[in-house]
Amino acid sequence: MTTPEPVTRPRRRHLIDPANPPPPPSGVSLGRVQQWVLSVLATTTILHLTFGLLLAAWTIDQDDLVPVVGLEVIAGVFAMIAVAVARAIHRRPVLSPWLLLGVLPTLLGLAVTLR
Repeated sequence: MTTPEPVTRPRRRHLIDPANPPPPPSGVSLGRVQQWVLSVLATTTILHLTFGLLLAAWTIDQDDLVPVVGLEVIAGVFAMIAVAVARAIHRRPVLSPWLLLGVLPTLLGLAVTLR
């Protein structure tokens, strides 16, 4: 008794041939993707801390403005650090006009506090 020959069908064009994988797309490097992932993770983590400080400032008794404004200024400093970290990860000059984005949480906090 002989075993029947397996029927081989031609591979469909939309499927990848595991024996011959396609070349990676040009212009995309793993290092560049890792830079973006790291900068997004670092920036969002620091910005979470920033908005946590703003929330803490808003929960303090509003009669005494010194600790409230202090926490809001510290939140702005951390936002500036977040921008600086992202620029440093991408090997850009840290001192740039982009650091002014760090002032936004302080302005937001002061607008809410002093309304």
